[in-house]
Amino acid sequence: MAANRDRFSTATKIRILGEQTAARVYRSQTRRQARRSRLTGRAAFLVLVVCSLIVALAYPMRQYVSQRSDIAEQEQLTREAAKRVEELRDEKARLQDDAYIQRLAREHLHYVMPGETGYVMADPRAAEEHRTDQGAADRPWYSNLLDGVDSADRTDR
Repeated sequence: MAANRDRFSTATKIRILGEQTAARVYRSQTRRQARRSRLTGRAAFLVLVVCSLIVALAYPMRQYVSQRSDIAEQEQLTREAAKRVEELRDEKARLQDDAYIQRLAREHLHYVMPGETGYVMADPRAAEEHRTDQGAADRPWYSNLLDGVDSADRTDR
């Protein structure tokens, strides 16, 4: 066996070891590059999937946010309507009271109880407008009445 070892020179042994080492290094680099290229393909696929998910979910998310704001608005309108219903129920309960009805009649219709004397104060501005009316005193009373009805019916007041 000693002769077998000596059969090759040191330079040949070093050259063979160098070639074997170079082959190992080359194989490991090839494997690394193969792994890198697989990871790059996987990464590209992952990016593609993530982008697809973002695009696919963008419209439903926008719809969701829009509908949530619509729901909040409708809930606000519901609360306002419930408040208005409660106010109307209170008003209905007050209108069941005879004393409240009498007070409204006195305030708005200028009713007086038997034995009381009612006074109505004329508005000075209304009197001015009446005086500046063109020839109201010269016309018959029913013309003035009809003009008053027509002017009350106008929307441009």
